This record gives sequence, C-alpha cells and structure tokens, in this order.
Amino acid sequence: MRRIACFGGVYNNYRALEAVCKDAKGRGIDELYCLGDMGAFGPSPDKVFPILKQFKVICLKGNYDDSVSRNLSDCQCGYTDPQDNHFAHLSYDYTLSHTSEDNKRFLATLPETLSLEIDGVRILLCHGSPRRVNEFLWESSTPTHLLKSFCKQNNVDVILATHTGLHWQRDLGDGELFANVGVIGRPANDGLTNVWYSIVSVDKKGSLPSRVEIEFVPLEYDYQLLAEEMRQENIPKEFVDSILSGWWTTCLEVLPYKERVSGKF
Repeated sequence: MRRIACFGGVYNNYRALEAVCKDAKGRGIDELYCLGDMGAFGPSPDKVFPILKQFKVICLKGNYDDSVSRNLSDCQCGYTDPQDNHFAHLSYDYTLSHTSEDNKRFLATLPETLSLEIDGVRILLCHGSPRRVNEFLWESSTPTHLLKSFCKQNNVDVILATHTGLHWQRDLGDGELFANVGVIGRPANDGLTNVWYSIVSVDKKGSLPSRVEIEFVPLEYDYQLLAEEMRQENIPKEFVDSILSGWWTTCLEVLPYKERVSGKF
C-alpha cells in the first residue's frame, strides 16, 4: 500500500502546516502535497515557505498564489458577494504586502495541476477543479455527472481538489472517485478548532484493480497562539474569531444553503 498526504488552503497558518507535516511523517506517509493557496487569512506569510521546503512538500498553484506571484489587485477567489469580497480584499492586501519577492518567484513556478499514477491508479491534483482554478465544487450542489465528465476529459480515475475549505468525497462508480481534501488554514465551519487534511491510500492486491481510500484526518495545533499572533498583526477580529471558535464569520455568502445552515452564522 502506498499513501500520500494532501491538503489545501494553508492560508498563512504556518503552525497548522508544521503540525500537519509532522503528523503525516509520523504516520509513514510517502509524499506530501499542497493543492494551493499558501496565503490568506492568517499572519506572517513568509513563515510558511521554510516549512514547505523542510518537509519537501510538493505544491500546486492556487488562485491566491497566482495573484500574489503576479502582484494582481485581488485574490481571484471567485466571490461575487460584496461582503465576501470585502474580507477577501483585506486578507489579500495583507498577504501581498508581507510576502517576499523570493517567495513570490517561487509561487510563480508552481503548476496548476499535477498528474500521478500509483499502482495503475491515475490521479489528478488541482486547486478548484480541472477546468478552473477558482471553481467551487460543493458537496450539496455538484452533480455526479459533472465530476465523472472531469474524470473522462482528463483520463483519470481520481480527482483531488480543495478551494472551498470543506472536505468531502464521493464515489462516482466505475472505479472513479472525487475528493475535496480540505484546508489546514482555518477550521471547517463545524465549531471545532482543529483543521483537516487527507490521507490517500492506494492498495494493490495481486492482479485485482487497485483500491483507493480517502481518510480525513482531524489535526490539533496551537490555535490560541496563532490567534494571538493574528491580533499582533492587526488581522481583522472576524478572522481571529473563526480560529478561536471553529465557526466561519466571513466569506459565507458563497456557501450553498445546506453548507450555510450547518454553520453558526
């Protein structure tokens, strides 16, 4: 059996990133993959990059990374609501101004997608979707036929994405699978302070087709210390409140009804 760890949305949360990398290595994971969005939301963007390099994390380019690397005026997050965009701009402006030129150049080198083959299983890694880096694929509103079409168009068995901030998976039938691997930068709008990453296992048994399993792993880290650092950096109180409470207080208008009503706000 070969296992890889996948996560997205670091969102400047270098404390969670370090905790995830140590936890995955402690479980004997073969490789670590970040599916994009190193910045946003949290403090001190440049503290993320040494950890990525230390643990040899293989990274993709998210919408945030593309914007930061090119010094664009916004994060290309895909929001349409003015309230969502207000907080997105606050987050992006902070990250852009606190990311070094060397790290911006590193972000510019990252690919938007990555194809793997593990024991005959073809896996595509992307940020939002295979067709658009900032596409939101929600569990409640994304039809299975669309996900299957992505698999067919890209000639793969498994698609792993992130971007929405909420982890979920769906068996598409015919040996195909889609999963949102979650984010580690902020909680999953569930009232818990932990974050989530995914372990992808490919089990090859003789001449039988390989079997793929996705395990969502909850991870604790020092969120209180992160919140204090956010305060010191004058990060908006709404962002700090999310870290401390486990409930999203911003960027909520984009959520479909089912995902929205499961949260506090």
